[in-house]
Amino acid sequence: MKKKLLIFIPHIGGGGVEKNFFLLSNYLSKNVKSITVITVNKEFKKNLDKKINLISPKSNKWKNSGIYIKYIICISLLIKTLFLDRQYLILSFQANWYSILFSKLFNVKIISRSNTAPEGWSNNRFKKILYRFILNLADEIIVNSYEFKKSLKKNFNIDSICIYNPIDKKVVLKKSNINLKFKFFNNKKLKLISVGRFTDQKNQMLILEAIRYLKNKIPIKMLIAGKGSEFSKLNYFINENKLNENVKLLKFLPNPYNYIKKADVVILSSNYEGLPNVLLEAQCLKKIILSTKCPTGPKEILMNGRAGTFFKMNDYKDLAKKIYYINKNKTVLKKKSLIGYNNLNRFDQEVNLNKYYSILKKYLI
Repeated sequence: MKKKLLIFIPHIGGGGVEKNFFLLSNYLSKNVKSITVITVNKEFKKNLDKKINLISPKSNKWKNSGIYIKYIICISLLIKTLFLDRQYLILSFQANWYSILFSKLFNVKIISRSNTAPEGWSNNRFKKILYRFILNLADEIIVNSYEFKKSLKKNFNIDSICIYNPIDKKVVLKKSNINLKFKFFNNKKLKLISVGRFTDQKNQMLILEAIRYLKNKIPIKMLIAGKGSEFSKLNYFINENKLNENVKLLKFLPNPYNYIKKADVVILSSNYEGLPNVLLEAQCLKKIILSTKCPTGPKEILMNGRAGTFFKMNDYKDLAKKIYYINKNKTVLKKKSLIGYNNLNRFDQEVNLNKYYSILKKYLI
């Protein structure tokens, strides 16, 4: 009997993980007869192929609850599903620890897709042992960068398979051409943009500190777009430091590409990443990129600086210095953007989605 595919993703938001989930699920539906998704956010069913089955709580009241509440609800749905039928292969996108443990409890095979390197865990002996034990229970571990793969092997002695996040240049270009009226960017000032969840990980506060430092030195406009727990904190800093003329804070953008197109520079200020989609999208639009050199992700995308510029982590003065330099040397730095654009083939959508299918089909037989 052929196994059915069960995709476990408790929370669907609007980030890179979710984009990859939709792309992969709809791609797999062409070749896999039975696909079921467990999630709290059933309102996103419209984004999935009609053949894909959805298991969600009956009530909508949980969709805005905290991430760990969503994990608990979806783990209970996973247990109920496996109790009734164990003829599944699980592909886990989130809450990997819990999904791995419960899949093994029911003797079900699981492929875990890890999105972000376990920052700091390699320095904690107990966490290191626990992390290694649980992830080694998975039948396969898929990561999204070779730096991440090396880190898992070096720090945890865990083998993994690297599959890059798939990017569809045609979709990015098409959506970037949708007409946008955004007066904030309608001037000759240096236009900067940062897109990502408002969290400690993304560290947008660093950008605001750099803009405060620069606001009287160069003409500058900064758009920060996303959603998350840090919104109020960021907004307070903008108002307190009278940055409203220089900075605009927008909540989640369903189509960030036409905003990115209007910008001169895309900034990534993260403390850690897996493989940040926003940098790939920026490369599709041939934008100048300014990024932290966090442990995994940006170095690989930006080819160790050949396709972008790095600034020191948690150093707003270094970020300000690089922005100041870009303002004077945009033409020179545009050449780096073209290098990035010309090397996007390694992230090709069809190639990387097919790599997933090649791994999954071995377990679905």
